[in-house]
Amino acid sequence: MQEYFVARVRAVEHAANQRRAALKSKSDALAYVKSVRERIQQCFGPWPEKTPLNPRVTGVVERDAYRIEKVILESRPGFPVTANLYVPKGRKMPLPGVVGTCGHSTNGKAAEAYQSFAQALARMGYVTLIFDPIGQGERLQYADENLKSRIGPGVAEHLHAGKQQYLVGEFFGAWRAWDGIRALDYLLTRPEVDPKQVGVTGNSGGGTMTTWLAGVEQRWRMAAPACFVTTFRRNMENELPADTEQCPPRALALGLDHSDFLAALAPKPVIILAKEKDYFDARGSEEAFARLQRLYKLLGAEKNVALHIGPTYHGYTQENREAMYRWFNHVTRISDAQTEPSLTIEKDETLWCTPRGQVCDLKPRTVFSFTWEKSRALAPRRGAVSGSALKNAVADVLKLPRGSGAPEYRILRPLSGRKYPAKHTACYAVETEPGIQAVVYRLSDEPLMSRPPCGIERAVLYVSHMSADAELREEPLIAELLKAEPKSAFYTCDVRGSGESQPDTCGHRTFLSNYGSDYFYSAHSLMLDWPYLGQKTHDVLRVLDWLRHVGHKEIHLAAKGRGALAATFAALFVEEVAQITLKNALTSYAAIAESEDYNWPLSTLLPGVLVRFDLPDCYRALEAKKLRQIEPWGPDAGGADAGRKSA
Repeated sequence: MQEYFVARVRAVEHAANQRRAALKSKSDALAYVKSVRERIQQCFGPWPEKTPLNPRVTGVVERDAYRIEKVILESRPGFPVTANLYVPKGRKMPLPGVVGTCGHSTNGKAAEAYQSFAQALARMGYVTLIFDPIGQGERLQYADENLKSRIGPGVAEHLHAGKQQYLVGEFFGAWRAWDGIRALDYLLTRPEVDPKQVGVTGNSGGGTMTTWLAGVEQRWRMAAPACFVTTFRRNMENELPADTEQCPPRALALGLDHSDFLAALAPKPVIILAKEKDYFDARGSEEAFARLQRLYKLLGAEKNVALHIGPTYHGYTQENREAMYRWFNHVTRISDAQTEPSLTIEKDETLWCTPRGQVCDLKPRTVFSFTWEKSRALAPRRGAVSGSALKNAVADVLKLPRGSGAPEYRILRPLSGRKYPAKHTACYAVETEPGIQAVVYRLSDEPLMSRPPCGIERAVLYVSHMSADAELREEPLIAELLKAEPKSAFYTCDVRGSGESQPDTCGHRTFLSNYGSDYFYSAHSLMLDWPYLGQKTHDVLRVLDWLRHVGHKEIHLAAKGRGALAATFAALFVEEVAQITLKNALTSYAAIAESEDYNWPLSTLLPGVLVRFDLPDCYRALEAKKLRQIEPWGPDAGGADAGRKSA
């Protein structure tokens, strides 16, 4: 799986590099900038309507050279953003402004590194607004009675809210970027700010947002993303997972890379701040810089782009902050400071905008409440979907290609000693596309070391939940099917990324963790515009093609859990599937979208599915194929998986 995805991402990068290399003139460069802006909009848009910010200042902290205003604004109706506005004292207004975006700090804007750059910029003469990200600081979305996140702050909340949003056609990264756009809107309402001199900076997750904001908002005068900008290829090759907001849907399919989001701001001044010892690969930072350097040179603004690589580990440490100060000062001429001034780090409570440090006390809307509301609104719009309209919708959402002809397959060495419910087992690797094999077991009472025997018209194909090997020994449904159909040929199937092909690339035994490999490949699949579940469904379809070509004319398709989703979709398209049995199949995608807690991983979810159809539409269509449902699972997946730590 790892090498398959590496090859896919390398191919995207190669094509994009060829496109960049073809730029020869200023007009070519301008056309490229226009193109990346348009493609970025396809990932992030459409944007919501701008509604009243309803800003209010809940307190002021007076310091010697600046004051800190505690601001609450609404980026969406009823959706509060907590922020600190650092306003210099004793300066002639208006002054340059900066929006600060935070990385994955539990205390958000109060983290020492983020207080540090906000204070320092204020001392140098910048009006600086730094705001809490969703799920951090004062903006927990899943706060318990003790005002702690019951999901886990930062990464866990981002993934939990973000995965669910895909179902209704939303992208968590766009929500995060929208907060930044509205923060800029507020900053520009302040008379202290020069609207022609506004910049954006942030580190790690804030470096992500700085990069995305450069791509989607043209009002910035300058940008300084820290500890994020590299290349998608380096992240893929280095087995580096990222949050949902860091994986823009369709970005790779559209030929975009990190550098392109900064190119969208060209020829305005941009500095990439990287670290030599960071897990965001500095080689990729250099590659991104080289691309931008060439583009800016064609635009006649080569001096407007720079790269600084600090010597230490990941973080907005002083040496990188000082590189940002020097860059912004070079652009604005507001200060000639080269180093960071003396700072005083405030206690978290001093910077709170809310009485107890959490917006939940204000009874606000949450990300989940918007997802729930949109799911409810989509149901009557799409209505019941059936017939060819359903097939078209499923094929579109899953991005299903259709193979043709008999798939190639390998006959692997026979298995022994696995205690399967048959005397013998043959093993086949069915090539569903170049580089991908679905692993198929054929149970047999007689030794079988060659191709499947002809002459048996009916076959049973069982698609595993997690592992055909384990389920052959433990799953009661398999024993039941074998007893009920003793004369049918019996097969099991592991599709890509499960069972025999389950990867473990992102950490040992972390397959279903927040940053495990199941999530890792699912997120990259969305950037490649082919959902992981669409790929798995394609595998089932090709195995069904294979069964037909080896002589089976009638197929009973059975599956469990995650495998039931791919089996459901495949059964809609294959005439030879005469019967279908599903155990622990998901009841509906709407049930997940409308439940604050759910356990289904990203690999089972489909972007925008509820705009087009839902699983009950598929189940109704399969009633004609003798559909049998056993113990369906709701949003909690029967409690069978790793809960909120699922991928």
